[in-house]
Amino acid sequence: MTAISDTNQHTEYNHLRVLIISIVATIGGFLFGFDSGVINGTVDGLKTAFNSDSAGTGFNVASMLLGCAVGAFMAGRMADVYGRRTVLIAASIAFVISAWGSGISGTSGEFIIYRILGGFAVGAASVMAPAYISEIAPAHLRGRLTTIQQMAIIIGLFSSFLSNFFIANAAGLSTAILWWGFEAWRWMFWIELIPATIFFVALLFIPESPRYLVASHKTDQAENVLTSLFGAMNAKNKIKEIQASLSSDHQPSLADIKNRETGKVRPIIWIGIGLATFQQLVGINVVFYYGAVLWQAVGFSESDALLINIISGALSVGACAIALMIVDKVGRKPLLWIGSAGMAVSLMLVAIAFASSTVDANGDLSLSDQMGLLALISANVYVFFFNASWGPVMWVMLAEMFPNDVRGSGLAIAGLSQWTANFAITMTFPIMLVSIGLAAAYGIYAFFAAISVFFVLKYVHETCGVELEDMQG
Repeated sequence: MTAISDTNQHTEYNHLRVLIISIVATIGGFLFGFDSGVINGTVDGLKTAFNSDSAGTGFNVASMLLGCAVGAFMAGRMADVYGRRTVLIAASIAFVISAWGSGISGTSGEFIIYRILGGFAVGAASVMAPAYISEIAPAHLRGRLTTIQQMAIIIGLFSSFLSNFFIANAAGLSTAILWWGFEAWRWMFWIELIPATIFFVALLFIPESPRYLVASHKTDQAENVLTSLFGAMNAKNKIKEIQASLSSDHQPSLADIKNRETGKVRPIIWIGIGLATFQQLVGINVVFYYGAVLWQAVGFSESDALLINIISGALSVGACAIALMIVDKVGRKPLLWIGSAGMAVSLMLVAIAFASSTVDANGDLSLSDQMGLLALISANVYVFFFNASWGPVMWVMLAEMFPNDVRGSGLAIAGLSQWTANFAITMTFPIMLVSIGLAAAYGIYAFFAAISVFFVLKYVHETCGVELEDMQG
């Protein structure tokens, strides 16, 4: 997808309109984060309401990720056929239906259907919101506006943790009745109706991507959009630029992933799959999806566990902001391997702390004050390292590293790999919790973090400062 470039340094842009349109699109990123994190405070409610075992609970939580994988993989093609804005509108409707249905569900099967629908919305938004921004924004603003999208995801996660905390406190427990005879965990899902509805309504007032309009031979509509953004004098020139880029664009095909001479999958594809998969194998979404369960498992109250989530969310926002400020100065590769090393050490300390836990008279795990403090600090150090490195930088790398002729199919396969690995980690955690225990589970995540150091150092090439046309594959 080609962004609109700046042809004249003195062009007068309607910066306010560009900013407002981009902010509307980033609500999709906020919902991506919120929908991913809201499940965190509802796990006890799901167990009670659906009487599910560890495997059933894991699938209830992870079911959304199946929709994410499909949504991310299909969004690009759907956007080429129906338009970027249309796909975002469809995603906003899916967010609304999923938020309502997840809270009203009476059976595990019903809940899973609504969560898969929400996952489709998350997957589509994760791909299409930044793509829309890149196509609507002038080149000199694109980086900063994309930064807003990345921050919106983390802020959405943080907001879901904050919302869960206050709702659970208002009711006393997530499983207790709150308002109108409904349990608190159901209201945690229904709160998402507010930003999802705002997203839907706001999308009705923003234009379609001019690149899509030109590609669909709707030149007059494209000119109207460009005039509102860049002024009438430059609209026609912008259309010519877009037409020129479209005529030279490579039409992506899955066949591109193979070397035409050898017939083997190109090494850059394997590196992309590796980056996408390792981002999940270090276990970060266990913190996002099961944080409350994790801390309750070692003796913290539900209220304290949800408060710890808020602290982790705030750290995530700060760490992501730091990464976005230094990624163009330090480079992508150093941030990745330093982040991997920091995660490996902090995860191992968490595992050591959990290994010291004892079982009380009620059969619950318990940590000493010293080990509890070590686990708490180490887990938050781990969250900081992830969000200052692999969290945002992996997506930056995937957007840059593929050559032009394989970028579309490379991103599709990497995105599918990322959400599939996310599903696997999320599905297996509650099973490991009751079979091998927290210490062993976190030891496995620490192992993958350590392996990712060597993967980055050996296979990943720096992309900072390299033109997209010069990427080798």
